[in-house]
Amino acid sequence: MQHSNAANRLDRLPISRFHKITLVAVSFAYFFEFADINTFATTVPKLVKLWGVTVNQVAYVTSLSFVGMFFGSLIGGWIADRWGRKNALAITTLWFAVFSFASVFSWDIVSLGVLRVLTSAGLSAMTVVAVIYVNEIYPAAVRGKYQAYAIVIGICGTPVTNLVAAAVVPLTDWSWRLVYLWGSLGILFLLFTRHLKESPRWYESKGQYEKADAVLSQIESRVAAEKGPLPDPAAPIAVATKQTKAPLRLLLQKRYLVPTVLLSVMWVTQTVGFFGYSSWAPTLLAQEGLSVEKSIFYVALTTVGAPLGCFLAAQVTDRVERKWCLVAFGVVIAICGLFYGLTFNPIMIVVFGFLVNFFERGYTAVAYAYSPELFDTRTRSLGTGVSYGLGRLSNAVGPLVIAALYTGTGYQSVFYFIAGSWLVGALALAVFGPRTRQARLTDPPVEVPTAPTTA
Repeated sequence: MQHSNAANRLDRLPISRFHKITLVAVSFAYFFEFADINTFATTVPKLVKLWGVTVNQVAYVTSLSFVGMFFGSLIGGWIADRWGRKNALAITTLWFAVFSFASVFSWDIVSLGVLRVLTSAGLSAMTVVAVIYVNEIYPAAVRGKYQAYAIVIGICGTPVTNLVAAAVVPLTDWSWRLVYLWGSLGILFLLFTRHLKESPRWYESKGQYEKADAVLSQIESRVAAEKGPLPDPAAPIAVATKQTKAPLRLLLQKRYLVPTVLLSVMWVTQTVGFFGYSSWAPTLLAQEGLSVEKSIFYVALTTVGAPLGCFLAAQVTDRVERKWCLVAFGVVIAICGLFYGLTFNPIMIVVFGFLVNFFERGYTAVAYAYSPELFDTRTRSLGTGVSYGLGRLSNAVGPLVIAALYTGTGYQSVFYFIAGSWLVGALALAVFGPRTRQARLTDPPVEVPTAPTTA
């Protein structure tokens, strides 16, 4: 028998310089993830004029990008389990940065579409790994707050990218390529990796208790040198020495099936809702008669609300049940989104677009903290990756539905559809979402089963 105590030793640490450096590093990765995820949407209005790109072609590229996100989520979870959370962060960030850089040299919508699919896969993989890493490194009582703080900083990549696009896209017939060059700067995350530590909980899940103890001792010595003597951790728990992998079929067990399905619904509706607004607003506004410059500029102004929404989430996520935060935010987003889509008054577009971004990013910050809490350490990568990935895959039809609605029944029907998606997600969470606040206060260490039917 071995004794698992990584969770207890990490949970009693005060927030220190170690945690703050980790926060900056993860925030940097998030910044360019959010930057890169919007590059296609901000350049499409220009490509419509240069390459004659149609709404249906935009739909197909966007749809296939979500297929890429699905596979990226699965691969990201697999890499995180196989090579560790820290290494997986470096690999997945390098992945999306390289393909974003390659997008600079695309020559038609097909080549750009292929590169965007590969970029999207890397973005999704990085997100899954980052969510898991923060969950396992920060104390349970404040992990939601610091997950949100990371996104507060990271989400600034959205308005900054939109402002960059607004400045450079109209300049020349080739300057739209600079937007993808900007997105590729996420590769600079590799400079932060030497300051990060591997997750001791991952080491324990692999039976590498000596490595886990060595990393924990390094972290504790750094924190103690800054904060003074540390309190004793709770007693370790004996676990079986035999290690077993978490096969995909494990998620079919009732213990994991319910949270997997619930989180899949949550991520489906969030994906349709978020990308419905962010990916289609510039294009649809331009199609309705606004100039390319104005459509991009209006959307850029609305995204300023995103980091403020994440900051709101940081203040409430550890104080109340996360599920009720998600329910409340989802309903408000649906209402504001309808007003955003049903007006062409510039002031109203900016005001309600701001509110949509404000509450949607708060929703996402809470969801990033909520998702991995529904699984134990053994199944955390698998469950988070599959549910997040299924959400992205399911939305492969979302852009096609939006394109069909737009061409068939008009602009306003698109926003009715998006608002309805948010309400479905809020209802599912209200009825089926488990509470996690009490569990966080008694967060258990990693469990390693001796039989394949338990976890």
